[in-house]
Amino acid sequence: MTDSEWTDRIVGDRMTVDQEFSQHVRDSRFSNQEWGMIMTAVELEIENPSDPEAARIVADTSKIGQVLPAIEESRSKMGQMGGAGGGGGTGGSSGGGLLGGIKDALGLGGGDGGGNDERERAAASLAQDYADELQAHLEQRGKWDEIRSVAER
Repeated sequence: MTDSEWTDRIVGDRMTVDQEFSQHVRDSRFSNQEWGMIMTAVELEIENPSDPEAARIVADTSKIGQVLPAIEESRSKMGQMGGAGGGGGTGGSSGGGLLGGIKDALGLGGGDGGGNDERERAAASLAQDYADELQAHLEQRGKWDEIRSVAER
């Protein structure tokens, strides 16, 4: 069974959840555009599909780190253009205030690994929240058992 078979069956449900989840994204540190980029790196999987009690949708977020540089580049360009560039939170610098921003720009801010790790954790957490909401939506609509069964094959 390919993952695409069960995901193809829930396209309409995903669109509904996307709309419902948009407030969650607005309340996060990511813009809608950034969230879209993050979701291109996320694969949804059904873990333990043969066990009705343990089955759940999980977000495979192992590739999120691959899109973070593009998100940072986009934020940087928006900042250079004087745009507001983002979602609810800040991308954050590793330092404080103007001096920290200058150090980061020069690559002297102690590295941005910690910041990237934090952003990656935030993105992964948001993606799993989305997966949980999608599963709850399918359960409420009485579709979960069917989708779980399709994924089991």
